[in-house]
Amino acid sequence: MAIEIIVDKEKCIGCGRCYDVCPKAPLIWKKDGNNKYYAYNTEYCHNCKFCAGRCPTNAIKVIVKRVKR
Repeated sequence: MAIEIIVDKEKCIGCGRCYDVCPKAPLIWKKDGNNKYYAYNTEYCHNCKFCAGRCPTNAIKVIVKRVKR
């Protein structure tokens, strides 16, 4: 299972709620030069979707990609 976290930079207000609620925040989230958050490493994401649920502007989508075997 591969997880992709998509942040809509137009909707993101840089509030940090995604970071604050994420159990693995320092491993997954970073701020860009505009103080908006992005997921730089989804390897540690366990698909809790807390970030998407906490985002006040609905800027985050968590997508699970099934790996074919």
